[in-house]
Formats: sequence, structure tokens, C-alpha cells
Amino acid sequence: MTPIEIGRATPEDIDGILALQEANQPERGGTLSARMPRAWFEAALDDLPIIVARRGTRVVGFLVAASRDAVAAVPVIAAMLRAYPGAADGYVYGPVCVAAAERGRGLAGAMFAALRALLPGREAILFIRTDNVASLSAHARMGMREVARYEHDGAAFVALAHPSPQ
Repeated sequence: MTPIEIGRATPEDIDGILALQEANQPERGGTLSARMPRAWFEAALDDLPIIVARRGTRVVGFLVAASRDAVAAVPVIAAMLRAYPGAADGYVYGPVCVAAAERGRGLAGAMFAALRALLPGREAILFIRTDNVASLSAHARMGMREVARYEHDGAAFVALAHPSPQ
């Protein structure tokens, strides 16, 4: 089996990112809360790092870091930032997505470690639906801590941060 390589995304990875994002939309049984278009991912590459996990040439995971400005128009993220705005130099973490066949192998944590190496000392803030127990558990193992709870569009969410605020 080809080993997994984790690194910074390039424009050539966008097709794989979009395919993985689409496979994990709620109507396909996934838990992603937003669908970002190609143009957004293209612009995001120039904002903050996007980390990808590749098995050969296939994208099997991705993790987006974005400035507040880049995601302020996404309603669920705007709601999170009202509940917990985070540190002045913080960034929004996510979405994070791992292919179903690769789950349970620590890939999300490995991608987050790669991201932290590129953005040392900066606070990551994210949200997870309260009913997404697997993601809440995985992020707790990564050292994420709950900083707020909020509702958006009839769903309950937890806002998390790393490192945890004092």
C-alpha cells in the first residue's frame, strides 16, 4: 500500500479536495456543515495553509486554515465568531475531512500537527455539531478545548480552541 504523505496543498490538489468535500456532505451521509466552491479554495491557498494528506496522487484528507475575513460570509462560522471571537491573531480551523477508508488512523491529528508547525503559537478556533461524537472525541485527543456553545439554523454546535485560552 502506498504510504500517506502530508503537506501543504497546491492548486493541483483542488480537484481532490472538492471530491472529498462532496463525498462528505450531509446528503451523502457526511457531517460537513458548509460547501465551499472551487474559487474559494483557490483563494484560500493564498490566505493561510491548506494541509492535504495524499496516498499517491489521491487526496485522502484535507484541513483548511482560514483568516476570519476569508470565512466571515459563511453563516455558521459567523455564528461561531459571535459566540467566541478568539485571539486577535487566531485563525479558523476547518473544514477537516478524511476519506472514509482512512479514518481511525490519526490522519486528522497528523494534518493538524503539520498545520501547527506552519502557524506556531496561533490560536485555532473551530466548530463541531454537538451530535458529531467522533469528531468531538478526535479533537479532544488533539488538545482542543470547548470555549462556547451556540445554535445556528436549528442545530447545536460547540466552539473549540487550541491552544485553550487561559
